[in-house]
Amino acid sequence: MLEIVTFGSEILNKKAEPVAEIGSEVRTLAEGMFDAMDRGRGVGLAAPQVGSSLKVFVTNIEGDQKRVFINPEIVLTSQEQVEYEEGCLSLPRLYLDVKRPESVRIQAWNERGRPFTIEAGGFLARVMLHEYDHLEGLLFIDRLPPAKREKALAQYRKLSKG
Repeated sequence: MLEIVTFGSEILNKKAEPVAEIGSEVRTLAEGMFDAMDRGRGVGLAAPQVGSSLKVFVTNIEGDQKRVFINPEIVLTSQEQVEYEEGCLSLPRLYLDVKRPESVRIQAWNERGRPFTIEAGGFLARVMLHEYDHLEGLLFIDRLPPAKREKALAQYRKLSKG
């Protein structure tokens, strides 16, 4: 059973490595990620969040199918930016408004090794961009202006003590 890594762990700040071969190990990792995400009541999870420095993330949002993204690449993002509240399983109980592109197009491979391209807007786009950031060693608080980020970290420290 995979456990979710929380803020302060070095792996969350490192760029993930590309997956060299899509086989049973990656499929097992993805299954474990779905399980960990469900236990945490999340809608997306990236491999670094379970201690694996591989370019893999999964999503499972209401109204969409479960998706596995292996070696994803952002092809295009919209000019329009939208602010919306985000949370993160690696920063439990912290929710903040983050500005991101309204839509995104991503190319990736699925767990069967088949390439696909997905274009999404709204909540799915936000989840995909959030998880993609994890593969780049970024957390959602890194998208905040410095003063707001420091305030958020102080709030998180207080939440994690209580």
